[in-house]
Amino acid sequence: MSKYEFTVSVRTRFIEEQSDPAQGRFIFSYTITIVNSGTVSAQLISRHWVIVDASGQRQEVTGLGVVGHQPLLKPGERFEYSSGTSLATANGSMHGEYFIVAEDGTRFEAPIPEFSLSLPRTLH
Repeated sequence: MSKYEFTVSVRTRFIEEQSDPAQGRFIFSYTITIVNSGTVSAQLISRHWVIVDASGQRQEVTGLGVVGHQPLLKPGERFEYSSGTSLATANGSMHGEYFIVAEDGTRFEAPIPEFSLSLPRTLH
C-alpha cells in the first residue's frame, strides 16, 4: 500500500428523459466513489477530465474540487458524488485525474480510469 493513494470507482447511467437523440444530445450521469487507500490524510484539490465522443470530438474540463467540495479524507474514508455530461453521440468515454495534497504537503495525482458512456444495449 502506498502512503499517497486514492482509489476511484465509477458508475454511469444514460439519462433518457433529458436527452434528445434527434438533436444529437445524449446526457449521462456518473457517480464517483473516491477512497483514501493510502496511509495519510489528504485533500482533493482539483480535477481534470478528458471526454471523448464516438466521433472523436475531445473536450477537456478542469476545475477546483468536485461538485463544490474539496474533501479531506483520512485513510480509509470515502467521498461519493454524482455529476453528468452531454455528448453529441450515443457513445463515448471519460478519464482523467484528481490532484491531491497530503497533510504533510506532498502533492500527488489519483488517476480516474477510463470508463464508457453508452446507451443501454448498444455495446456487446
